[in-house]
Amino acid sequence: MSDQPPIIEVLGSGCASCKRLHELAQQVVDALKLGVKVGYVTDVQRIVALGLMSSPVLTVNGKPALVGFVPDLSRIKEVISATVTAKA
Repeated sequence: MSDQPPIIEVLGSGCASCKRLHELAQQVVDALKLGVKVGYVTDVQRIVALGLMSSPVLTVNGKPALVGFVPDLSRIKEVISATVTAKA
């Protein structure tokens, strides 16, 4: 695994779905013992800058991992684990 901790963020407008994705992502990060806080960004321009038109967006190390929906915990864990493991 890289010496740098992963940077995990939820980008969204501040709606209930965005907040829910943030909560679930933090639960996954805590369960995986990654030792990071999931960022929560409500600047819609960040979403547009990524070339995306829907939210919420889960990014890992600045790259979109999930876009436009709130998946269940197992899917979020799968995405974060795969991205973090890929850096190993």
